[in-house]
Amino acid sequence: MTETQLDNFNQQIISVAEIKKQIAKRKRAYINQSIYPELFKRFETEGWEIEKEFKTKIRLRKEKSFDHKFEDQVWLMAAKMGFSNMNKDRNFKLYYSNDLELTQQIDVFAVDDETILIIECKATEEITKKANFKETIEAIGGKKEGILKSLKKIYPNSKRKVKFILATKNYILSENDTNRLANYGILHFDDEIIDYYTELTNHLGISSRFQLLGNLFEGQDIPELDNKIPAIQGKMGGHTYFSFSIEPEKLLKIGYVLHRNKANKKLMPTYQRLIKKSRLTSIQNFVEDGGFFPNSLIINLETKNKRGLKFDKASSALDYSLSKIGVLHLPKKYRSAFIVDGQHRLYGYANSDYKSTNTIPVVAFVNLARDEQVRLFMQINENQKAVPKNLRNTLNADLLWNSTNLKDQIKALKLQLAQDLGEEKGSPLYNRIIVGENKKSNTCCITIDTIKIAFDRSNFFGQFSATVMKSAGTFYRGDNDATYDRIFPFIQECLSLISEPLKTEWDKGDSLDGFLAINPGIESLIRLFSDLIDHLVQLKKIKPKIDKISNMVSEISYYIDPLIDFLQSLTENQKRNLRKSYGTAGRAKYWRILQQAISTKRKDFQPEGLDNYWKDEDKRFNEESFKMIRDIETYFKKDFKTRLQGKYGDDWFRDGLPKKVYDKAIQLSSTKNYEEKTNKYEAWDCLHLIDYREIAVYGSNWSELFEKSYVQPSQKGGNKKDKTSWIEKLNKIRNENSHSYSVKEEEYGFLTDLHDWLIKQRIEVN
Repeated sequence: MTETQLDNFNQQIISVAEIKKQIAKRKRAYINQSIYPELFKRFETEGWEIEKEFKTKIRLRKEKSFDHKFEDQVWLMAAKMGFSNMNKDRNFKLYYSNDLELTQQIDVFAVDDETILIIECKATEEITKKANFKETIEAIGGKKEGILKSLKKIYPNSKRKVKFILATKNYILSENDTNRLANYGILHFDDEIIDYYTELTNHLGISSRFQLLGNLFEGQDIPELDNKIPAIQGKMGGHTYFSFSIEPEKLLKIGYVLHRNKANKKLMPTYQRLIKKSRLTSIQNFVEDGGFFPNSLIINLETKNKRGLKFDKASSALDYSLSKIGVLHLPKKYRSAFIVDGQHRLYGYANSDYKSTNTIPVVAFVNLARDEQVRLFMQINENQKAVPKNLRNTLNADLLWNSTNLKDQIKALKLQLAQDLGEEKGSPLYNRIIVGENKKSNTCCITIDTIKIAFDRSNFFGQFSATVMKSAGTFYRGDNDATYDRIFPFIQECLSLISEPLKTEWDKGDSLDGFLAINPGIESLIRLFSDLIDHLVQLKKIKPKIDKISNMVSEISYYIDPLIDFLQSLTENQKRNLRKSYGTAGRAKYWRILQQAISTKRKDFQPEGLDNYWKDEDKRFNEESFKMIRDIETYFKKDFKTRLQGKYGDDWFRDGLPKKVYDKAIQLSSTKNYEEKTNKYEAWDCLHLIDYREIAVYGSNWSELFEKSYVQPSQKGGNKKDKTSWIEKLNKIRNENSHSYSVKEEEYGFLTDLHDWLIKQRIEVN
C-alpha cells in the first residue's frame, strides 16, 4: 500500500469522539444542505425543502432514502457497540490493489482492538423473493483477498479478525446467493438479525458487542484471556459441575445468551428472553450502590473435546469427599459459556466500574446438551415465575423435537411449524403469530396454540400414541425433518392463495372489522387445506408425500377460486358474524362456512359431515318446534289439572303436588302478582315443564292417573322415571329454544312424534 493510499484511508476514518458526533447525524431521518437562495429551484425538483432561512443562505432538508436509513441503522448498531474506528460517511472506499484507481465502496467499516467488520447493505421497501445479488457478492468476494492484504498494511502486527457481512432488509435470498456467500466466506445478516442487535445495543450498550463477537467468532481463541480460576468440582443429577467465583469482565468475554431470535436460529433450541433494559439499569445502580447478589449464575461450559475441561486438583484435597478442590481452566474461546440463568445479573455489571473488581458466584455445568439446558431453564423459571404458555409452546418445539415419545414428536412438529409461519419472511403470517414473549397487536394476533389446534384437527400428520403410529397422515414421511420440509412450503403457498387476492382484508388482522387473518380464520383455513388434500388424494390426483409442491397448490387453487369470490362478496354483517366466531362451536362454524362456499361451486367437493352439520344448524325447525312445545304445555296444564281434581277433589292442588313444586309455584305466583300489582296469576299458572314430571311420579299419581296415558308407545320397560324421561328431554329443548338456538333435525322429529301422540291423535279419537 502506498503512502497516498494510507493517507486517503485515514482521512475517511473517524475515532471515538467523532463517532459520538456522527451518531446524532445518523439518527436523523433527514439530510441537510446549505445553499444560496437562487439555487433552490434546482434543488426543489430533487425533493429538497427549506428547513431554515439565514441572511445569505438557506438550509435545506430531504428525507433519507429507504436504503440510506437502513445503512444508518447498521452503522449506528456498530457505533453503539463501541467500535473505536469507523467510516466517516457513505463515500468510504477500501483499496484492494496498489493501483489508486482500484477501490471497493464499503457501507459500514468498524474496527476495535480485536475485530474488523466490513458490511455491505442492501434494502428495499417491499419484501421481495426475486433479488439477485450475484454481482454484489462476486464484487466483494473477488476483491476480498486484495482488501485483506491492504488491511494488513494498514494495521501491521495486528491480530484482528476480519469478517465480511452482507446486511439486507426485506430481501429473501435465493439458494444460489446463499451458496455464493458461503463460497466466499461472507456472512448474511437479514433485517431481523440487524434489528436484534440494534435492540440489544439499546439495552446493553457496548456490552452487546460480546453477543456479536460470540456469533462471529464462535470457537475461536481469545489469547489474552486469563482463564485459570479456583473452583470446586462436584456431581449433581448425573452431571459434573464446577462452583467458583469470577470477575464479570472475564465471563462476559466468553459468555453467550441464547435469546429466542432469528440471530440465533442456527443454535436452536434457544430459550432466553431478551434482556430488559429497565432491569439492567436497576441492577447496575444496585451494584454501584454497594449491592451484591449472593445467588449463583447457572452456566453451561462447552468444550470441543470429549474430555471436558482441564481441572488441576489441589494436593490438599480430601480423598473421602465427593467434592474436589482445584484450579479450573476455562475455555479461552468466544461463545463457550452459555448463560442458562442470570443474564441480567451478569450484564448488569457490563457498564459498571465493578466489572473487574467484584466477583460473582457461578455454578457451571459442562457440555450439557441443548435440550438439557432448555429443561434446566424451564425448571428454574417454573419455580420462580411461571413460563407463559406461548413461550412454553415455543420452547417445546425445540425440547420435544427428538423425543422418544412419538406423540410428543408430532406436537413439536406442529409447534415448530406454527413458530416458523410467524418468523419466516416469505410466510403470509410473518410477524402475525405471537412467538415466545412477543407482544400482541392488531396484526400480530394469532397464537401458536391456534395453529397447533388447526393441525390437531387436520389429517396432515395422522394419529399417534407414545410408541405407535395409529394412522399415517397425508404429509407424514416417517420423521419430523422430512415431514417439515414438505408441509411448511405447502402451507405457505396455500395461505398465499388467500392473502394475495384478499390483501386488504388480510392486512386488517384483528382490527375492528378484520375477520380473516385472525385466530378463527387461520384455524379454519388450515383445516380446509387438509380437507382439500384429502379430497384430491381420494380422486387420485395427487400424492402429497412425493409430488411437487407447485403441482399440489395448482390443483388446490381450482377449489380456492370460488372461496376467494365468496370472501370478497361478504356483507359487513356476514364479516361481523365470522369475526365473532368464539369458542370451539364458533370456529367449527367458520370452517363449515368455508367448506360450504367451495362445495356450492365445486359439486365434487362434499366433505364428510357438511350436510348434516347444516341440517343441525338450520333454524327452519325453530318456529314450528316452539309452536308444538306451546301446544304440549297447554295440554299438560289442562290434562293434569283434570286428572288431579278427579282424584283429590277441592284439595287437588295441595294434595296432588310434591311440596317443593307446591312451594315454588306459590312463591312464583306471589312474586309476579306483587311485581305487576295484580292478582291474575294463580299458582297453577306458574309451573314449568319439568314440574309436570315431578307431579306425575309423585306418590300414587303415576300408577293411578298417568301411567296408562303418559308412557310413549316406543318405551320398553323401566321404572316410572325412565318412562317419563321424555319430559326431561322436552324441557331441555324448550329451554334451549327460548334462547339463540337451532333446533336440530333429530329434535324436531322427536317433537313431531310427541305432538302427534299426545295431542293430534287424541283430538282425532275424541
